[in-house]
Amino acid sequence: MKNKRFYYWLLTGLMSFYMLFAAWFAETHQADFTGRMGFPAYFRMELTIAKIIGALVLLFPQTPQRIREWVYVGFCICMISAFIAKCNSGYGFMEVAQPVFSLVFFLLAIFLLNKVNGQADSTVH
Repeated sequence: MKNKRFYYWLLTGLMSFYMLFAAWFAETHQADFTGRMGFPAYFRMELTIAKIIGALVLLFPQTPQRIREWVYVGFCICMISAFIAKCNSGYGFMEVAQPVFSLVFFLLAIFLLNKVNGQADSTVH
């Protein structure tokens, strides 16, 4: 159990750092976001704020599991949307594949979260 907990927190820390970096990158490379992909500036700011809040929420150990799950779900939706946007904006393979790799790590974090809390095999009645 301690190994799973260690790997969960390691992955959570790395993915939180990744989302904070993605928020910083969106702010420093506004032309890619608004020009190349065609998103309005308010949407970029909305995603930046959501990424920062979500990453910080995941880093607090007191955050309830249900909240953590929903933050991870939100990040998964963000990665799927980024994949679709990059596919339709003329990005190369590596830029398009990056959100898919991130999505896999977010799904792994959800799996580990459930394993750490002993709910991976339980069902909702």
